[in-house]
Amino acid sequence: MKRVSIVFLQAVIVLIGLVTLVLLIWLPLMEGRATNLDLVNIYSDRFILYGYTISIPFFVALYNAFKLLGYIGLNKVFTTNAVKTLGNIKFCAIILSALVMIAGLFIKFTHHKEDDPAGFLAICIVTTFASIVVATAAAIFEKLLQNAVDMKSENDLTI
Repeated sequence: MKRVSIVFLQAVIVLIGLVTLVLLIWLPLMEGRATNLDLVNIYSDRFILYGYTISIPFFVALYNAFKLLGYIGLNKVFTTNAVKTLGNIKFCAIILSALVMIAGLFIKFTHHKEDDPAGFLAICIVTTFASIVVATAAAIFEKLLQNAVDMKSENDLTI
């Protein structure tokens, strides 16, 4: 790949991370029940803290995607480090989907009867599905890359 393309994709990953971080900080302030609360009570809410915990695997996966693009830029795609990076992305996506599913189930079974959790549950379903798709794609690419690394190491031994 051209260096410009890799730098562009790395910039997109950084932009995604920054936008997500801004939304994680800003959205709790816009929540309806936050109007009468101070900052300590807003950010110490257990569900907000759980949302920050869920975001950790997301940011780790973004970092690993950034790192993988760095390997591609250095022409070190067919290395065990690239395979490990794809494995880390797969693992983070699996953890993210499980944690989001737990949050959706928690809201489904503990919401107030006058509240309608349909929007939140729809977001949970879409996020879980997207995480599963990312985990599946990362697993496929990890397997393909591992096979390529094995073939490359066999060829290096025969030469």
